[in-house]
Amino acid sequence: MSGVRVLVGTRKGAFILTSDDARERWDVRGPLFGGWEIYHLKGSPVDTDRIYASQSTGWFGQLIQRSDDGGESWNPVGNEFRYEGVPGTHQWYDGTAHPWSFTRVWHLEPSLHDVDTVYAGVEDAALFRSQDGGASWHELAGLREHGSGPKWQPGAGGMCLHTIVQDPTRPERMYVAISAAGVFRTDDGGVTWHAMNRGLRSEGMLPDPEDDVGHCVHRIALHPSNPDVLYMQKHWDIMRSDDAGGHWHEVSGDLPSDFGFPIDVHAHQPETIYVVPIKSDSEHYPPDGKLRVYRSRTGGNDWEALTHGLPQEDCYVNVLRDAMAVDRSHPCGIYFGTTGGQVYASNDEGDHWTAIVHDLPAVLSVEVQNLP
Repeated sequence: MSGVRVLVGTRKGAFILTSDDARERWDVRGPLFGGWEIYHLKGSPVDTDRIYASQSTGWFGQLIQRSDDGGESWNPVGNEFRYEGVPGTHQWYDGTAHPWSFTRVWHLEPSLHDVDTVYAGVEDAALFRSQDGGASWHELAGLREHGSGPKWQPGAGGMCLHTIVQDPTRPERMYVAISAAGVFRTDDGGVTWHAMNRGLRSEGMLPDPEDDVGHCVHRIALHPSNPDVLYMQKHWDIMRSDDAGGHWHEVSGDLPSDFGFPIDVHAHQPETIYVVPIKSDSEHYPPDGKLRVYRSRTGGNDWEALTHGLPQEDCYVNVLRDAMAVDRSHPCGIYFGTTGGQVYASNDEGDHWTAIVHDLPAVLSVEVQNLP
C-alpha cells in the first residue's frame, strides 16, 4: 500500500488528509465546501478514486457530492430523497404522532462490490439506495414499513439512520442502526427487515426497558473475517452479539464510563475493539477531563486506557459516532476527530497518538482509505 487518505467532515466544510504508509507526515487540504456542514464523506472500497459526500445546511438544504479523482474535483449528483407511498407518522419527542419528513443524509455507505451502488441513511430514519453513482435515489421502504415504524422516536440528535454495516460474506445481509429505534437486519437485500435488539435494556428511557424497539443505539461495527460478531456502543453500555444480532450481552467491564458514541474494530484482530468513553449523556466530555481511547483485546470486558499523546487534563471535547476509523496498514492506524477540531492519529494500533491537525471546525465524521 502506497499511502493513506483520511476524509474528515466538519461543521464548516470537508478536509482531506494524506500521508504515505508510514503515517508520520501529513498533507492537509481544505476546506472543501467551506461553510457547509459535511455530515459524512466515504470512499468506495471498489475504487479509491470514488468518494461521496453529504453536504447540508439549514438554509440551502441537502446536496450529495461525488468525486471520481480522489477528492481533487467534485460534482453534485442526485438530490431527491422521497419516501415511498404515504409515509405516515412516527412518534415525536412527547410521544405524539409526527409525520415522516426528510431533513438530511447522515451517513453514506458505498457498496463493497459495485462502484456505482451506494446507500444513504437519512433523517427522518429511512434507508435509500442509488445504483447509478448517486444520480438517483430510491427508498428501501421495507425498513420504514417494518411494523414497529410508527413507534420509532427521535433521540437527542433527531430520528436518524446513522450506521450502515454490510456483511462482506453475505451480499444480501446488511445492518442499520437508528437513533432511537435500535438495530435492524435484512437478509434479502433490503426487502424485509427484522429488529435485532434482544438483550438490550434502556432503563428510564422506555416504559418496558426490554422493549423490542426504542433503544438509542449510537454505533455498531463488525470485523470482515468474523461478521457474525457485532459490537455496539449504546446510549449506555458496550454490547456484543455473537449470533449476527440475535442476542446482545454487555461487555462494558471496567470502563470509567460506558456512555459514548463511536466503536470500531482492529483491522487484523477481530477481538480487538476501541471506544472513547464520555462522562454522561448530559455532560458530553471525557471523564475527569482526560481524553482516553480504550482498547479491549478480548472482545470486551477487559479494557486498557490509551493515553500517550492525548491531553490528560482540562480536555472537554466530544467524539461523535462517525468520527473514528481504522486503516488496513500493518500495524493498523486508528483515527478520531473531536468537537474541538482536532484529528488524532495512531500508526501503532493506539499505543501512541499525535494530532494531525488542531484547529478544524467541530469534526462530524472521520473515514480512512488505504491507497494502492
